[in-house]
Amino acid sequence: MPFARSARSAALLAAAALALTACGSGSSAVPDTKAAVSLTNCGHAVRVGSPPERAVSLNQGTTEIMLSLGLADRMAGTATWTDPVMKGLEGANRRVERIADNSPSFERALDADPDFVAASFVSTLGKGGVATRDQFEKLGVPTYVSPSDCAGKDNSGDGDGARAKALTIDTVYGEVRDLAEVFGVEKRGEELVASLKKRMAKATSGVDASDVTLLYWFANSESPYMAGCCGAPGVITRSLGARNVFDDTREEWPQINWETVADRDPDVLVVGDLTRASQTAESAEKKIAFLESNPVTRNMTAVKKKRYVLLSGQAMNPTIRTVEGVERVAAGLREFGLAG
Repeated sequence: MPFARSARSAALLAAAALALTACGSGSSAVPDTKAAVSLTNCGHAVRVGSPPERAVSLNQGTTEIMLSLGLADRMAGTATWTDPVMKGLEGANRRVERIADNSPSFERALDADPDFVAASFVSTLGKGGVATRDQFEKLGVPTYVSPSDCAGKDNSGDGDGARAKALTIDTVYGEVRDLAEVFGVEKRGEELVASLKKRMAKATSGVDASDVTLLYWFANSESPYMAGCCGAPGVITRSLGARNVFDDTREEWPQINWETVADRDPDVLVVGDLTRASQTAESAEKKIAFLESNPVTRNMTAVKKKRYVLLSGQAMNPTIRTVEGVERVAAGLREFGLAG
């Protein structure tokens, strides 16, 4: 590691140690410049003194937005991946150091010398995550969390939270615009949003799936995580006029037993195809093998008719790849003759 980076990392780590014992005085201030951006993010006041030059993204969702905005040269690290990077971003992604495949330590994140830290989930920048937002901000490092994980959502309990209000794709577009403003590339942000809107319109054109029921299985075969009504899968379902068989729960990803799943008997199974190895049955191949061999699930309509739509984990999270999810589910419904 070059000396300049080592010195700054050591200074950040020393400041972190002091911040944990001090009473708030002595924290670094963000420089006051004409390029400063102030916004309210997940109930948190954020001020970025100048466009970041060493941003660190702690989740794949925020990483792919930054890369899509052409910001690879202003990123110092990425972490927490569930899938290969979005198509078209491979070259840009190779230019950014991956500081961890999963969640990094606070020290490892600081070692990247960040001047801005973003995450897709409240849990990433909270207790039990990489660090709290205050821990970074006491060191003069502003933070940002995807509004999709806090708008109308309660993350205070166990699990992945619950939604009082259904997520909309406009919240994802808002995240794109926020990050574009922070980095001073507003025009790129508007171009990306326009492109996403165009893809949404094309994918949903002529689709009427009002008689179709869907089920979304993200991960785990022992205690499977199925989508509730109102997260990213809800965006996909509503955009196509279909119905999620677990629309009666507002939990983001409730764990539901297979007997209940089989009893709901969806027309189509939307299956997460993850490349991580942290739980059982992550890949779509393993999920489908389980479904077709398990005595409880093998007689389900969707299993017998092999009505599977494969999605990346990112397409099942509230990210720009939720649009990819709409495209793939719409294509699947057309292939199965269920698009209206």
